[in-house]
Amino acid sequence: MANSTSLCRSTHITCDQAGHVIELDLAYTSLNGTLDKLDFSAFPHLRSLTLIRNGLFGTIPAGIGNLTSLVTLRIMQNPYLRGRIPHSIGQLKQLSDLQLEALGLDSTLPQEIGNLTSLITLTINLATLAGSIPPTIGMLMKLRKLSLGNNLTGSIPMEIGNMTGLQTLNLKDNYLGGQLPGTISHLVKLQSLLLSENQLVGHIFPGLGNSSLLEVIYIANNNFSGAFPSSICVKGALWTVFAEYNGFTGIHPQAFQNCTTLQYVDFTANNIVAELRDCFSEHPGHLYHMAFSHNQLHGTLLTDRGEDFLCNRTNLGFLDLSNNVLHGGFSKCFWDLPNLLFLDLSSNSFSGVVPFSRTCQERLKFLLLANNNFTGTFPLGLKRCKKLAVLDLGDNDFSGTIPSWVSMSLPRLNFLRLSSNMFDGIIPHEILQFRQLQVLDLSKNKLTGPIPDDFTNFTGMAQERNNNDFTYKNKYSYQVEIHMVWKNVDHVYSLAITAVVGIDLSGNSLTLEIPNGLTTLLGLRYLNLSGNHLSGYIPGDIGNLVLLESLDLSRNQLRGEIPRGFADLKSISNLNLSTNMLSGRIPMGDQLRTLDDPSIYSNNLGLCGFPLEDCVSSSTPTQPETSLDEDREALWFYCFVAAGFISGFWLYLGFLFRRETWRYSFYQYVDNMQAKVTKNIRSCISCFQVKGPE
Repeated sequence: MANSTSLCRSTHITCDQAGHVIELDLAYTSLNGTLDKLDFSAFPHLRSLTLIRNGLFGTIPAGIGNLTSLVTLRIMQNPYLRGRIPHSIGQLKQLSDLQLEALGLDSTLPQEIGNLTSLITLTINLATLAGSIPPTIGMLMKLRKLSLGNNLTGSIPMEIGNMTGLQTLNLKDNYLGGQLPGTISHLVKLQSLLLSENQLVGHIFPGLGNSSLLEVIYIANNNFSGAFPSSICVKGALWTVFAEYNGFTGIHPQAFQNCTTLQYVDFTANNIVAELRDCFSEHPGHLYHMAFSHNQLHGTLLTDRGEDFLCNRTNLGFLDLSNNVLHGGFSKCFWDLPNLLFLDLSSNSFSGVVPFSRTCQERLKFLLLANNNFTGTFPLGLKRCKKLAVLDLGDNDFSGTIPSWVSMSLPRLNFLRLSSNMFDGIIPHEILQFRQLQVLDLSKNKLTGPIPDDFTNFTGMAQERNNNDFTYKNKYSYQVEIHMVWKNVDHVYSLAITAVVGIDLSGNSLTLEIPNGLTTLLGLRYLNLSGNHLSGYIPGDIGNLVLLESLDLSRNQLRGEIPRGFADLKSISNLNLSTNMLSGRIPMGDQLRTLDDPSIYSNNLGLCGFPLEDCVSSSTPTQPETSLDEDREALWFYCFVAAGFISGFWLYLGFLFRRETWRYSFYQYVDNMQAKVTKNIRSCISCFQVKGPE
């Protein structure tokens, strides 16, 4: 009894009045041994055992089944605890709470689990469960929460419908296949259905809506098909549906018509053919998050009364309707939605002018309108969107000049894409006042003039970035995807996980030299200035850009040698210097040697060295291009002097002839002779230009 008294004094042990140990709470205590060291026979009255983050290894011993009084068993965050779930666990007939999480188990769920008929909570996650769910699980009639993962296979047993008191069914992150059993309709107390990340197929049958308490449906990343059923929200409790990346072909018109409780709905990447306005009532409700990207939504967003059915949804904070076939104009009411933070209408057929508004709600941070048919000048309504971080207007028909106010009015901009429009004029110097900008894409426009040179304020590109803060965050994070040309290939990038820092000014009519200020942007990972009229030399300190992965200076009029600093570009993996007037030896570096495609340097007649032909000799320099021009001019001069002298001499002799017929004949002879001489001189010059001096 003295030992029992001593044990009961421990802060981790609870005893009853008789001195029996009834609770062992060893959470966050360092045991650093095998579980076998615990003598379970010494605790016949134990009702609760908690082992969390103890450094345990070995296996769960079969002797744990002797704790027949156990009501709560929690073993978590012991990743070195391996082996199988012992079959003796079925002896714990009084157990109501069983949680095995974040263990190194490699086990199937034993059939004996069905013996635990007192269970209310069964959670076995991140424990490398394998095999199928045993049908005996249907014997757990009192179960309220079932959470199993993460390598289960097979199908969901129909016996699961016997657990009529179940409130949470969590089978996400497994490899379960087949169809949902119809017996799920018996789960009339179900509140949360979590089946994401499986291989389930077939339709969602209407009986799923039999639960008047159903609030949350997570069925993303499966292969469900058909129409989303009409009765899913008939009881009016549903507030979250995440069904992205499935094969749904439609949404029943009545599915969400009266679902005023709905806050989050996501059907991204399905095959839904519908008019969005027909799927939702005009009642504003509480809808905050609506995502239907990559479907086949058609029609406009207007109601039968000609009003935008989204305009009265004042709670709306996230709207992604990209990659559909919607048409119509940009509604002026978007500027007035007080909670709107994210708006993506890209890759549709929207058209017209983006309307002006004197208001822009200060929460708007992401505005993506790319790949539509919008026209007019740079939207003046953006002038008041002070918190905008991502602006993509690419692939439209915007025209006019880029306004000088853009950097002052949008001081928090991280990403600016205006590519593939018809913007003209110069790049305003004020655009270099952005302090947080990490991506500037003005490619494929009609811009002229020089590239501004003062990059002092471009601090967002002046240092290395490990990742970009382009994640839309609310209760559910959402990665922002942007269409970009990266390493000469069109890609869609998730800006939240890609350290994108770059400038693309290609496909314009920019002139003069590449500004030296660009080489101070040490965080640059890509730089594209191709397809312009740039001249002069490549900046000598370009080797400072040690993070640069992609550089394209092709199709310009750059001359001189490639700077030796190119050898310092340790990260370069994509390079294009073709179609310029570069000359001299190509510099060598460890990373440059991996770029062995000769087309990188093609159409530069003066270049030599790897991967082109070897240079002839470093001791015999090639005649400078300016010297060749001077030689050609001198040759022309001497040829014309000789021709003039010969013509004048014969002309003088002609005056000696008195008779008119002789004089005319002589003049004609002189003209013919001069024509022949001129023709020969031109042929000589042409030959000289092609072959060059010997």
